Amino acid sequence: MEHGNGSLTSLMLVVSLSFLVPILLYQLRLRLVPVVVAEIVAGVIIGKSGFNLVSDDPWLELLSLLGFIYLMFLSGLEIDFSSFTPTRSRDGAKSGDSTFAVAIAIFIGIFAMSGLLAWLLMLTGLVSRVFLTTLIIGTVSLGVVVPVLKERKMLNTRLGQTLLLVTVLADFFTMILLAFYVSYLSRNLSKMLLLLLFFLLVVVIYRFVKRLAAGKVFQVLSESTIQFGTRAIFALMLAIVFLSESLGAENILGAFLAGVIVSLLRPKKAFVHQLESFGYGFLIPIFFVMVGAGLELKTIFTDAKMVLMIPLLLIVMFLAKIVPMALLRRWYSWKDVLSSGVLLSSKLSLVIAAATLALELGIIKESLHGALILVALLSCLIFPVLYSKLSPKPAPRKPVVAVIGMNHISTPVVQDLLREDMYDLRVYTASEAAFGLLGEEAAARTVKLGALNAEQLKQQGAFSADIVVLATGDDELNLALASFLSPGEGQRVLVRLESPQGQKQLADRGFEVFSTLYAARTVLRALIDSPGALKLLAEQDEMIYEIEIGRLPFRSTLLRQLSLQNILILRVFRGQSHLIPHGNTELRLGDRLLVSGDVQHVEAFRQSVT
Repeated sequence: MEHGNGSLTSLMLVVSLSFLVPILLYQLRLRLVPVVVAEIVAGVIIGKSGFNLVSDDPWLELLSLLGFIYLMFLSGLEIDFSSFTPTRSRDGAKSGDSTFAVAIAIFIGIFAMSGLLAWLLMLTGLVSRVFLTTLIIGTVSLGVVVPVLKERKMLNTRLGQTLLLVTVLADFFTMILLAFYVSYLSRNLSKMLLLLLFFLLVVVIYRFVKRLAAGKVFQVLSESTIQFGTRAIFALMLAIVFLSESLGAENILGAFLAGVIVSLLRPKKAFVHQLESFGYGFLIPIFFVMVGAGLELKTIFTDAKMVLMIPLLLIVMFLAKIVPMALLRRWYSWKDVLSSGVLLSSKLSLVIAAATLALELGIIKESLHGALILVALLSCLIFPVLYSKLSPKPAPRKPVVAVIGMNHISTPVVQDLLREDMYDLRVYTASEAAFGLLGEEAAARTVKLGALNAEQLKQQGAFSADIVVLATGDDELNLALASFLSPGEGQRVLVRLESPQGQKQLADRGFEVFSTLYAARTVLRALIDSPGALKLLAEQDEMIYEIEIGRLPFRSTLLRQLSLQNILILRVFRGQSHLIPHGNTELRLGDRLLVSGDVQHVEAFRQSVT
């Protein structure tokens, strides 16, 4: 019974710390300090290097292990494989080599440089394992880089996409190479073959899960109130973790690949947010606090060699990134290159994973394990802050709207959009007569083509716009052009289709369909039922806009916590349903807000949440 009370006391202490740390950071205005770093520091205070208040307890060890596994799962889930497809830049950066090719070149350069630096460290006698050191130097923290790029609104720029791709490649291949390295150390051929069998089984599981997720039963159950999707995720994760351990691989590799499988299925943002809320709200903070609690800083600072290692590793991690980053000087300033190298020097989860794994296998000593974790903490404290100071803040990027086809419907809309100046408008037409009717400002944004066909439109970048409007008067042409587009993944496609036969089919595929018949019927009905509402929609000064939530200041953000100067929130759309908003309405990623207000205030609000 005493053991039970002791267990509960230690668990309560750790959970209470994970609750208090974000509050303290907020009150002390230390927003630049990552929460996970603060949690590890809090663990140091109550652990072996501090007051030694946490006892060895199987419950805490189990929850900490589950937190570690879930952290690796979320690391795999964060990888966006759609970014591996080369795309045309939307931010006006110089064209040339594709972002993907540049990212691969930088990634290879980083690992080559990391290998060279690891070899030099071995010659000095500071490390003994060159390949393990190469992985530790070369890895990048996806969990640190992505939030910083989001905060700086860099993800939609060419530079931001390049940095994201380099981080994803480093994260993914470091985990895979770490698994093979551990198997290699066993000097057991059968273990290597079992690892290859494990990867093969993961591919089979992915194909099975993909087919299952597309089935009707899964879709119906996912929309019910039993949280079937969450149950399925945990069953998948634990099954692959069990499989990895059974075949001699590390459990963290199984968890990571489970996250990769879920990422490949492209879950909805709201569902990913739900999974992250559970992990970062309960299990993962316990793991990070316990990492700090288990650190013995005395063993680090009593060893002169380890004291020297800490600043040296930080310098080496930066050098391994900044040298290959010089490739970006072809397109960007030295300030952009330097700040990018600083940001990619941040590392956390995978360094902790590699260090913990190496300690368990007896590859490294306790002092080096502590030094590596301390280096990871310092990198997360120093490098993101330096990046924020060095990186030039990008100008807000207006959504790109491509209007294809000029006629009596699209021309007035183009002129309205130009007057409001909320979009980067691009117009494409093959009609000489329509081109002549455009005003001077609209003509400057218009591309005159020989013919409106997919090949010419692709060459001009029309299909890479955020919003593509197929507005020609030819239904067959609009349908043909629509076949080259796939709505979703941040892109909307509006198609004019007068024939009612194909409208539902297009709508089911994610296209937004409009027609003159539908518009006339809607306006007449509005005039009969709600003339005031129609007047509000037609008002030029204060129109109604729809804004999709892409980021939130807090994991649980209430409507009243947002800055809503001179803006009225009319509705909150969530999936197929809608909410009547009030101050305590909790917003989620992917929510669409129907707002009313003047253009300047609406645009400022859009920039703050997208």
